[in-house]
Amino acid sequence: MSSASLQIEQEIKHKRKGDLIFPTDFRGIGTEGAIKMALTRLNKEGIIQRLGHGIYLLPKTDPVFGKISPAPEEIANAIAKRDKIKIKPAGAYALHKLGLTTQVPTKLVYLTNGPSKEIKIGKTTIKFKATTQKKLAMQGKYSSLIVQALGELGAENIDTNTEKRLKELLLLEDPKILKEDLKLATGKINDYLIKLI
Repeated sequence: MSSASLQIEQEIKHKRKGDLIFPTDFRGIGTEGAIKMALTRLNKEGIIQRLGHGIYLLPKTDPVFGKISPAPEEIANAIAKRDKIKIKPAGAYALHKLGLTTQVPTKLVYLTNGPSKEIKIGKTTIKFKATTQKKLAMQGKYSSLIVQALGELGAENIDTNTEKRLKELLLLEDPKILKEDLKLATGKINDYLIKLI
């Protein structure tokens, strides 16, 4: 076994169970090939678990539930942290985050200032969609998600119950932040939300 492989194994042993592991975590220890080989071997031995292309997990086991996998949101945030990019939920996933739909989307769409890409994790797809700095500049806990969701779905496709909930959420937003976020929304979304509140 190469010294790079041993060093990688040692580093993994010092991580916490449930931690996500990326090949880039071991840059400087060995070549890309050596890192890949070490991770493939540790995956075969059951020390780590491959979740998707270039994404591994140090498995965590619960006595009742067995193996616990991280939520797709955790994986998306870990990738964003690794790549030093900003991400914001969009579309149907933004609606889900707002509690406006109980349906858990199988595709989690995030707007990003990084490159567009799709990552498959089991039955779930995480999609990073490159966007403008303007769309990522929104600050509101609710308003930024509402604007993203409306941008994807179109205000004309929102039913009355969802509209009522949108209004409730907008009233929870800090008025100053809401005002700034509306400046960044499209004219159509701004008009729709102004009518709503």
